[in-house]
Amino acid sequence: MRTLLDFEKPIAELESKLAEMKKLAIDNNVDVTVAASQLEANIEQLKKETFTNLTRWQRVQLSRHPERPYTLDYIENICDEFIEIYGDRNVADDKAMVGGFGKIDGETVMIIGQQKGRNTKQRQLRNFGMPNPEGYRKALRLMKMAEKFGKPIVTLIDTPGAFPGLEAEERGQGEAIARNIRDMFMLKVPVICIIIGEGASGGALGIAIGDRVLMLENTWYSVISPESCSSILWRSWDFKEQAAEALKLTATDMLNNGLVDGIIPEPLGGAHLDYATATQTVKKVILNTISELQKLSPTERINQRVDKFGGMGAYN
Repeated sequence: MRTLLDFEKPIAELESKLAEMKKLAIDNNVDVTVAASQLEANIEQLKKETFTNLTRWQRVQLSRHPERPYTLDYIENICDEFIEIYGDRNVADDKAMVGGFGKIDGETVMIIGQQKGRNTKQRQLRNFGMPNPEGYRKALRLMKMAEKFGKPIVTLIDTPGAFPGLEAEERGQGEAIARNIRDMFMLKVPVICIIIGEGASGGALGIAIGDRVLMLENTWYSVISPESCSSILWRSWDFKEQAAEALKLTATDMLNNGLVDGIIPEPLGGAHLDYATATQTVKKVILNTISELQKLSPTERINQRVDKFGGMGAYN
């Protein structure tokens, strides 16, 4: 059974009616071609109207859809080979941050990303996609390894934030994220960062400094989640929809404000409805972007990276 968000239910009801109509036609040997075609057209039209006019809060809901592809789903679907690398060589292996060398149509890349879980056991193992300091240190270790061998880096961002626990702070959460941000500016290889779900706060930024920062169509990227913003400003989560509107956190908002470099389209209805199309679109964008970035020298890429992020927030 599919998990349905509130705004998906009217579409699901029509799809259910279409399935019943087709079953009835088979059982009773009745021709319903015309009626079925009309209903299919109505479903397609309703989908377009619904997903073209989503509110910011609805896009946040889509970005968190439990059936949405996660980092390992993208890796499985776009890589011909993948070798996962574990541990930060300091404290532990953080299961919320995964990474390793992957081969995409003959191009070897280092892929790093946050990983959520689909059931309770997996979510506990992956810490709900919230990395500890060792996760960010592992990510940086893998980036330095990619730089050593001259391989492009791709990061897939999907986190509600870095883990806010006492033990994470004791082990230097802030320092780990800050070091990643600093060192990613100076990487000599191409760096592509893609927000595939939630991009929250420093937890996202810790692996999001790149030559190209891209967002999937139904994702969000912000210093704070709508719920947390609502709880701070209104002392209640009840105003999360207003907070989402005020934060302007969607892919379109980010592109209009010059904070990301592009938007990757998703299948109509969201990436969770068509893994094959969603992952192949991301694969094509990665390969095209790597080809584009490899035409520049390391010095040109670093200078452009510094200029791009240095210009953010400047106001005349």
